[in-house]
Amino acid sequence: MAEKRQTLQAITMGCSKNRVDTEHILAQAVSCYDILPEDWDGGADCLIINTCGFIGDAKEESVQMILQAVERKKAGDYGRIAVFGCLSQRYPDELPGLIPEVDAWFGARDFRPLLEYLGITSVGDFEIKRQLTTPSHYAYLKISEGCDRRCAYCAIPHIRGRHVSVPEEELVAEAEMLAAKGVKELIVIAQDTTYYGLDLYGKRMLADLLGKLSGIDGIEWIRIHYSYPDGFPRDVLDVMASNPKVCRYMDIPLQHISDKVLEMMHRHVDGEWTRALIREMRERVPGVVLRTTMIVGHPGEGKKEFGELLDFVREARFGRLGAFTYSEEEGTYGAEHYKDTVSSKEKQRRLDELMTLQSEISLDFNRSRVGDEVKVIVDGFSDGVYVCRSEFESPEVDGEILIKYDSQAVGGAEPYSLVGEFLEVRITGADEYDLIGEIIRVL
Repeated sequence: MAEKRQTLQAITMGCSKNRVDTEHILAQAVSCYDILPEDWDGGADCLIINTCGFIGDAKEESVQMILQAVERKKAGDYGRIAVFGCLSQRYPDELPGLIPEVDAWFGARDFRPLLEYLGITSVGDFEIKRQLTTPSHYAYLKISEGCDRRCAYCAIPHIRGRHVSVPEEELVAEAEMLAAKGVKELIVIAQDTTYYGLDLYGKRMLADLLGKLSGIDGIEWIRIHYSYPDGFPRDVLDVMASNPKVCRYMDIPLQHISDKVLEMMHRHVDGEWTRALIREMRERVPGVVLRTTMIVGHPGEGKKEFGELLDFVREARFGRLGAFTYSEEEGTYGAEHYKDTVSSKEKQRRLDELMTLQSEISLDFNRSRVGDEVKVIVDGFSDGVYVCRSEFESPEVDGEILIKYDSQAVGGAEPYSLVGEFLEVRITGADEYDLIGEIIRVL
């Protein structure tokens, strides 16, 4: 009788870049373990937690997840717990003493030691193989590791190290493997996607990479995230405007608009330059939807500077906008050279005011789309409703398009058979986050 295989569960905290790391680990672990879903609540022989250590709230969430797992281990739900990722990379000396119930700790890039701990000594094609934890029709493609930027507020370079691009041939091989598994949408990610290629090829190569990825059979959408504004490669806009596989969607974290704050952040751009870049993007890629991120309460942001930020958001009218409050992080330039003078209460008030403004802008944007006929991908089906996205919505961070199942419109197809497929739909309603649509036809 065959020996029963042990079970392994992985929980990923933080960003999609961490998710890719977890998927590479699981692709190797599947040879020795039965892999349980991330939302599995029945316990496991071994639990691995990939942590985030970016800002205060993210660190707290990771610590709470570890503590919850420890309590479940005491109750017998988990046999072993191993923790890796950014939090344990950042606090390698402190954490083992604070949470001794964790069986093993590893850094953000300690993949081989973690696999050895799991009993996996034969590792093949680590950089290419993936065990997807997303729905099978989309996947994140991490094109580089680390960051050479030194933004005053950001601890990522201290945690992840210098920027290192993944060679084009490895990325194409990985994307081909994903396409063979049924992936139709690639979401290109990195700490800064626009920096891709500078270390390997001596020039920015994102546009060239997009062209190669779009040539892969089965890949129908390619989406770009995390593009730094300084030095943004304009040839990417040419590709976006001319290549139908590259979504007219750009995630470009701007962080602020005040010249004073941008200088203190070490962003290497000013407000006038930022406005010009936004105008150029919209002129060269008609219909592009821009997603950005802002920080409120950064040192140097007084009432005047925050007012400038609000005025800019009203003016620019981003289709998507996220924001977070400044967190003083040890090891950063900001923590060492600036005083964090804005109270937590005032930071939260500014955040609430900014997001209230953005919700009004988002509602206007969504209402403007009523009547549009768009191509969508079906992410899921529940209670008679399809959850979908167009090229203008990214998974996990943006709103959704909700569509009632219509047997006649889909030619009698079973509802679940269309998950991962493309539909043509008409937008019929909108709120500040989501859209309502009706099916025109299956594509």
